[in-house]
Amino acid sequence: MKLQDLLHIKYPIIQGGMANIATGEFAAAVSNAGGLGLIASGGMNHEKIREEIHKCRALTDKPFGVNLMLMNPDADAIAEVLYEEKIQVITTGAGSPGKYIARWKENGSIVIPVVASVALAKLMVRSGVDAVIAEGGESGGHVGDMTTMTLLPQVIDAVDVPVIAAGGIADGRQMAAVYALGACGVQVGTCLLVSEECPIHENYKKAIIKAKDNGTTVTGRSQGAPVRILKNKMAREYLKLEAAGADKMELEKITLGGLRRAVFDGDMETGSVMAGQVCGQLQEIKPVAQILEELYEGAKEEIKKLAVKDI
Repeated sequence: MKLQDLLHIKYPIIQGGMANIATGEFAAAVSNAGGLGLIASGGMNHEKIREEIHKCRALTDKPFGVNLMLMNPDADAIAEVLYEEKIQVITTGAGSPGKYIARWKENGSIVIPVVASVALAKLMVRSGVDAVIAEGGESGGHVGDMTTMTLLPQVIDAVDVPVIAAGGIADGRQMAAVYALGACGVQVGTCLLVSEECPIHENYKKAIIKAKDNGTTVTGRSQGAPVRILKNKMAREYLKLEAAGADKMELEKITLGGLRRAVFDGDMETGSVMAGQVCGQLQEIKPVAQILEELYEGAKEEIKKLAVKDI
C-alpha cells in the first residue's frame, strides 16, 4: 500500500516527532505542504498537547498526527487526550504502546510505532498496529544500533504491514534507496530543521548547515539511552565523563535542559543539538513545501534513472 493512500496525503512523507520542535503550528505547515505533520509530545504534558492539537486544527484542514514519546511521565494522560481528540494518526517512540492501542483503534486512529528492531516490529504487529516506522541509527535524537540499510529490509521481511523508513534520508537518492528496499514511504526530521517554518533558534539552523559529514556523535550508550547530537562542548564533556565511567547522575547534570537550551536559546555550546548524520548534506534554509517537493520529485527521478540502467 502507498503511504499516500493510507494517510490521505499528497507526498509519502511523515515529519518526525521532534521534542520541543514539532509544535501544532509546525505540524500544520508540514501538512499544508503535502506531508503528514506531527505534534511531538516530548517535553509537553497532556494539557499542552491538547492546546497544540487545537492550534493545528485551526491552521490546517489536512490530516496530521501526534507522536507519543512513551518515556514521557505524563504518557497515560496524553494517550487519553489522543483518544478524546480522535487523532487521525498516532506514532509512538521509545517503547511499546501496546496498552493504548485497542482504545485508540476504537476511534479508527491509524497507529504507527517507531521500531529499532525486528523483535519490536513483530510485537507491534501482534498488538494490532497499522504500519511501523523502521528507524536506523543515522537519525537524530534517540537512536538504535542498526542502520536503516540493515534494519529496513529485515523488518519488511518479518511483518505483513506497511513499513516506513526513517534515518539518513534527506534527498531523492536516499528516498529512492529505501523504496528499493521495500519501504512504502519515509519519515524525515533533520532536513526539516532547516525549513523556514521550523520553530528552532536561528543558531540551530546555522549549526546544521555548517556541520560536516562527521559532525554528529552519539552520547548515552553507557546508560542504555543513546542520543545522536551535533559535536560541541557539551558532547565532548559528556563523552569524556562517560569514558571515565561516570554515573547517571553526573551525566544528567550535563544534559539537563540541553535540548531546550539549543531550541529556544540558541546555545550551540552547552545545548543538546539533536541532528542526524545527513546534516552534512544540508546547505540552505528553504520553505518546507520546497523541501518536501524536492524530496519526492527527486526520488521519482532517481527511480526513473534506475529503470533504464543495467548492472
